[in-house]
Amino acid sequence: MLAAILFVISLLAAVATGSDLNAVRRELESRYRGARTLKAAFYERYNDGTGGTAAESGTVYFSRPGRMRWEYQSPQEKLFLVDGTNAWFYVPADHTASRARMKESSDWRTPLALLVGKADLSELCRRLDLLNQDGKAGPDERVLTPGDSLLRCIPRDNLGGNSPEGTVTAPYVLLETDPQAQLVRVVIREPGNVETEFRFGNWERNIPIPEVKFHFQPPPGVSVVDEESLVNVMR
Repeated sequence: MLAAILFVISLLAAVATGSDLNAVRRELESRYRGARTLKAAFYERYNDGTGGTAAESGTVYFSRPGRMRWEYQSPQEKLFLVDGTNAWFYVPADHTASRARMKESSDWRTPLALLVGKADLSELCRRLDLLNQDGKAGPDERVLTPGDSLLRCIPRDNLGGNSPEGTVTAPYVLLETDPQAQLVRVVIREPGNVETEFRFGNWERNIPIPEVKFHFQPPPGVSVVDEESLVNVMR
């Protein structure tokens, strides 16, 4: 009898967990699927896994279908732009710009363009888990603000996972949302303890954004390098 009761309790807990996950996923997708444009302030922190760190900040813009513009303002002016076809990276101080086909871009910011596209996490994630069922984000995460949720996305092209010791052996992404289902934090963890974290704030939704924001025209004297050509040369 006790075994049967415990089985029912565990089954109900599993159903509740699945329902909570689906609710968080639907709320997140719904918020961004209905947005024509988005604007937010962002803070980016990078850890190379060996103690080297870097921090940057600026403003990011999103627009349907699947376009975005990251304007870095501190500590150096930079631009990362996805126009729906190509991903551009431009550093004015270097007088160079790199270009990659959006589908071939290895930059982790590129999939975020789907926020204002289909906003379908199933296209990004092979597996999706809700980590904060007990009020915490997990053994290696901070305690969340009440009402926030944390999802772990195993990308569709990721066939690996974590070792028993918790060492990252393949990339995964953490998506933290607030009670209004707005993204407040995205963390990308890669092999070698490499970690990139984005924090977002001051979200603005469906505001007018000039079309020119999502087109990149290299300034006079700026060299354009195609990432595909570099890959072919190195092979």
